[in-house]
Amino acid sequence: MAQKAQVLYDFTAEPGNNELTVKEGETITITNPNIGGGWIEAQNSRGEIGLVPEDYIEVKQKIAVGQDKHFTSYTGLNGNDPWSVWNADPSGGADDDEWDDEWDDVKSTGGYAESETGEGGAMQRGGAHATSMKIALNKFPGFSKSGPELYLLCKQLAKGKDRLPIYMGEVGPVWFYPETQLDCVVADPKKGSKMYGFQMVGFTTNRPVNHRYKHFDWLYERLLDKFGSAIPIPSLPDKQVTGRFEEEFIKMRMERLQGWMTRMCRHPVVSNSEVFQLFLSYKDEKDWKTGKRKAEKDETVGVMIFSTIEPEASDLDPVEVEQKCEQFSRFTKAMDDGVKEILTVGHEHWKRCTGPLPKEYQRIGKAFQNLSSVFTSSGYQGESTLTDALTAAGKTYEEIAQLVAEQPRKDLHFLMETNNEYKGLLGCFPDTIGVHKAAIDKVKEGDKLVATSKITPQEKVTMAKRLSTMSYALQAEMNHFHSNRIYDYNRVMQLYLEEQVKFYETIAEKLRQAHSQFTTM
Repeated sequence: MAQKAQVLYDFTAEPGNNELTVKEGETITITNPNIGGGWIEAQNSRGEIGLVPEDYIEVKQKIAVGQDKHFTSYTGLNGNDPWSVWNADPSGGADDDEWDDEWDDVKSTGGYAESETGEGGAMQRGGAHATSMKIALNKFPGFSKSGPELYLLCKQLAKGKDRLPIYMGEVGPVWFYPETQLDCVVADPKKGSKMYGFQMVGFTTNRPVNHRYKHFDWLYERLLDKFGSAIPIPSLPDKQVTGRFEEEFIKMRMERLQGWMTRMCRHPVVSNSEVFQLFLSYKDEKDWKTGKRKAEKDETVGVMIFSTIEPEASDLDPVEVEQKCEQFSRFTKAMDDGVKEILTVGHEHWKRCTGPLPKEYQRIGKAFQNLSSVFTSSGYQGESTLTDALTAAGKTYEEIAQLVAEQPRKDLHFLMETNNEYKGLLGCFPDTIGVHKAAIDKVKEGDKLVATSKITPQEKVTMAKRLSTMSYALQAEMNHFHSNRIYDYNRVMQLYLEEQVKFYETIAEKLRQAHSQFTTM
């Protein structure tokens, strides 16, 4: 029986990506839940089928498509590992010695969909691990471990864990930033059967470490499990099955992995975490496996990450907490719409620049050269200066056509990549904000829960105090996001406009040269 789902947010499909446009409140039918990469395939009431982000829908009932026992709805990020349904081993678990087995072989795709890439060079979405952040939020008494109440009503918070201080800066609450920002270079993909992967060099160690794509996937899962309730962790760039060793694809994936790692390095909490430091600087195989086991046994995950946060300022009023949360929710949704508009317009412009527009310039150039040939046939002795100039003008327009076709890779590419990165980041915020909204709703129920003896008056006070801590974390993350956004868009717009200036100056110079060959009578 196919499963129904309700759409939580509007989603506009991008041209050529096999996506499906859906509206908030619409009911859709899930036709393939196993696409991976944070996507499902669905059909709307008009019979149209396409890809929809998992984060944008709410499942109404259990999946029963194709008897796939490995797929189930997420039961929660907090307390239970949502990745366990994918990693389950019928034999009872894989040994660490299998960590370097041939996951990337075609014969063992690890659950990646065998679909073709979309039009316009869009990489396919796939993966054994659904790379979206589904956090189950139980808003009813009973205090399931999958909701924020696990933290709000925890009897005894863990002590001795690494603390995450939050300070009051000029813009409000901010994370503690180290004096030297962590950075790394992802480079040198090694083509081969077993050790095909990427070499990374951290600027703090200046020592290379080697990782395959599955190691990045593992890191993403660990970061999502540990920090996902407080910090949006964007998905990894998609993994392709067919043609994985094609040079252009490898270069693109390496570029996107670099972007993902750079963003993680720039986050003061993520970059300073033990698991991230392990990924960048393990000494040998034993060090890697020991650190890997330790990370997988970490109990401070999900909403319990808030138990490590220590704001230096006084507690916030719950009303102020709710206002801050709603304000940021509205902003991220509006920015998400703006980013998608840029991507849509950019995609259309790219297609024009690599298709019809160069052809128009070529036609103009050809027309000038044809007219020059006609003039040459006149037999008039004073013709050569004009015909040579016309021929040169025609060739100039053919050169302009080539410049137009090549230009998107020099400027639009970086603008599109930045917006694509932010699209993924913004797609994480509904879940992160959802954790806070669920906590706010739980605190609002405080009086009722006390009246029904489900909690004590002191526990109600504790809930409000811990909600304040969660709000400080959200505001620190908001301010980190805004700071990065201002830097990133300043940088990419400067690059884009600098390349646009060079482009038009080159065209202007070619036109001046063509112009100078015509004589004034």
